[in-house]
Amino acid sequence: MGKAMFKLVIGLVVGGGLWFTAKAMGFPPVFQWAFFSYAAVGTVVFLLLDIPSMKPQSGWGAALSVLLFFGLLCVGYGAGASLLPQFDPEDEKGKNVKVLGSAKSGNPLDPWKADEVIQRAKELDQKVKELEARIKALGSGLATVPQPGGAAPVTASVPAPGGASGGDILKVGEEQWQLQECYNCHKLRGDGGKKRGPELDNIGTHLTVDQIKQKIMDPKSYMATGFEKEWEKGRMPDKFKDVMSDGEITALATWLNTFKNTAVDTPIPIKKK
Repeated sequence: MGKAMFKLVIGLVVGGGLWFTAKAMGFPPVFQWAFFSYAAVGTVVFLLLDIPSMKPQSGWGAALSVLLFFGLLCVGYGAGASLLPQFDPEDEKGKNVKVLGSAKSGNPLDPWKADEVIQRAKELDQKVKELEARIKALGSGLATVPQPGGAAPVTASVPAPGGASGGDILKVGEEQWQLQECYNCHKLRGDGGKKRGPELDNIGTHLTVDQIKQKIMDPKSYMATGFEKEWEKGRMPDKFKDVMSDGEITALATWLNTFKNTAVDTPIPIKKK
């Protein structure tokens, strides 16, 4: 076997090894072929080392040779890069529309209208502050409700469950479901995914508001039956206690507790802590 053939075989073995290793580790196909290409380029370089030296050139011939060499490199790199996935602004805009869109109304926000997003965040923050004030006053039956514009707070009685206060809590809870993108892992009312987390249409039958709240703040506190592997791997992030206020978590837990559809087979949670 000639020296060049030996190098070619070694290059193919290394490239194939990289390709199969990348595939076994779950890399996308484009990366698998990229790793194989690196080995192929290295093989070509080593093969070029065996080519006899060219005769010395000077003058215009040398200049043209250099230009031709770099021209071929530019064409090769450009053609190779064109085969890779390209950045598409319209595609990214579509992703933003999906994230910011309202799944319930079907009227997504324009991702470039920053004022709308900021205004929505301010309104939600105001609602959360009002809810926190009501929750703190539950023991006395009175709630100090913050007023917009810096006006003096108003003390009012807290309506019974199911009244206006309850409606506000449920509305904020549903908004938190959308803002925290819980639908990425949980299916609810026929929407969302359920590969990484259980379907929640009957969660209110199995857990109280306080228990749901504990699960949100500490995902390891409860484990859904049939999702042992996901629980062990910590699929549900423990960030919510840091990115959400107590009032927001309470509102989300209260909203989820209203789902008691026994026709849906929501897995029974097992207390772990």
